[in-house]
Amino acid sequence: MRIIVFAKQVPDTTEVKVDPIKGTLIRDGVKSIMNPEDKNALEAALQLKESHNATVTVITMGPPVAEAILRESFAMGADEAYLITDPLYAGADTLVTSMILARAAEFVGYDLILTGRQAIDGDTAQVGIEIAEHLGIPVVAYATDISISDDSIVVKREIDNRVEVISTKMPCVITCSKDMNTPRYMNLYDLFGCYSKEIKVLNNSVLNFDKTKVGLVGSPTKVRKTFTKGPKGEGKVFQGSVEESVEKITEVLSEVLNIH
Repeated sequence: MRIIVFAKQVPDTTEVKVDPIKGTLIRDGVKSIMNPEDKNALEAALQLKESHNATVTVITMGPPVAEAILRESFAMGADEAYLITDPLYAGADTLVTSMILARAAEFVGYDLILTGRQAIDGDTAQVGIEIAEHLGIPVVAYATDISISDDSIVVKREIDNRVEVISTKMPCVITCSKDMNTPRYMNLYDLFGCYSKEIKVLNNSVLNFDKTKVGLVGSPTKVRKTFTKGPKGEGKVFQGSVEESVEKITEVLSEVLNIH
């Protein structure tokens, strides 16, 4: 079984600030990490590798420095790694990104594709689902458990206040939530050996997209501005009995909402 894990290098959002004038993220001096839920997806793939003799390939798209998370993937136990990088792809939205990743999956070959539920920088939860759409294969999102039964894959997922168990055939895409598992620490032996392993590069000379269909120019979605929420106004405390408090709150709401 051949498993692809799509991982993304993201800024550590606990340290990210927003430029109040430009409305853009200030990334200078902010360390980059593997997107946490992508690491859950990698852990799920590694567990399937151990139980079903699978091959795990990790693919990321980004600038050359994104190879750091591929080295980390090797140190955790991944077998292969691909870096998709090309200046033409810069600024791609989720639709174009998923289109590029889907073609990379076709190039590499797969039985199962795992991704994180969403990335902590964009929080769209769109890319994994869109990859499946481009490939024309089933997708199960928000997985908390994966198992293989005969020729089917069984996925448990939590939606609102219920748990669903879904069975589907491979090939398919599964997006993994943070509740699925606890990612392992990097193996010391593999940590020393991860820098000697080959990271294969995929650029547009390999993936062969029309340059007007990728990157910022090919993306139909544009981010106009990013900003932090302003502080909330001062609250009011109403004291008295429940009936008196309800009456006071009703009066205030009637004034605010102009209800007569």
